[in-house]
Amino acid sequence: MAAVLTPKDFATATPSWWCPGCGDYGVLSALKAALADLGMQPKDVAFISGIGCSGKISGYLHSYAFHGVHGRALPVATAVKLANRDLTVIAAGGDGDGYAIGAGHFLHAVRRNPNITYIVMDNQTYGLTKGQSSPTSQTGYVTGTSPQGNPDAPINGLAVALAAGASFLARGFSAHPKQVVELTKAAIKHEGFSIVEVMSPCVTYNKINTYAWFKENIYYVNEAPDYDPGDRSHAFDVLSREGKIPLGIIYQDSRATLESLSHLGTTPLAQLDIVSRSPAYAAMQEAYR
Repeated sequence: MAAVLTPKDFATATPSWWCPGCGDYGVLSALKAALADLGMQPKDVAFISGIGCSGKISGYLHSYAFHGVHGRALPVATAVKLANRDLTVIAAGGDGDGYAIGAGHFLHAVRRNPNITYIVMDNQTYGLTKGQSSPTSQTGYVTGTSPQGNPDAPINGLAVALAAGASFLARGFSAHPKQVVELTKAAIKHEGFSIVEVMSPCVTYNKINTYAWFKENIYYVNEAPDYDPGDRSHAFDVLSREGKIPLGIIYQDSRATLESLSHLGTTPLAQLDIVSRSPAYAAMQEAYR
């Protein structure tokens, strides 16, 4: 029987270079607690991250880890899951990594519905590169590269995902770690592509969307007794409504996963006999030389 682990067992010895007070600490803490609560083992988890402040999170979680290139965390995570379906696969990135350069991969991951979890740390700025406006920055957001204010409208990532056919949408706030733990656990247990967007303040560059600002501008959808996370129209309504930011499980549905619909056979790639197939692979390589 495998030993029961604690959140500390999912920590690495790698020192963090996040700024003191960064919201990503809360995401990392919640993720370690969620994996421990679910009885996971590091050998059974693959953690894929992109580029940006958030991208370094894979170096701070004790598991299989892959720190990829900008915007490509989701295709890598999908490939890992298809190759070894026994792994719990989690991808992570920031609002820039997921909703800008990775936006195309994001939409296709939503529609394909692989059984992976995607954590988006949204700080509404590009923190790693000195605080430029990001896809989720408000119109008028003043930065060094937009001194007269950001001219673009912000992307509503969860609403876009819902329109593309998302099967699990949740949003949390990094200063509410207990709620983020529960949302992360629910996302990991969901059969399909689950998205957990976490409002994760940048204390160094974003002086508008601060911890205090979020505390005044968030609410939990389950506070309304009639809220039904299975009602797609209601989810669209709360995601697109002006005003406070909705948190909690916003939408959840069940549909076939990419793995169940793929034509790769029942044996994962990780279990195939590669050694006996090596002559065939060598012949294919030779044919293209």
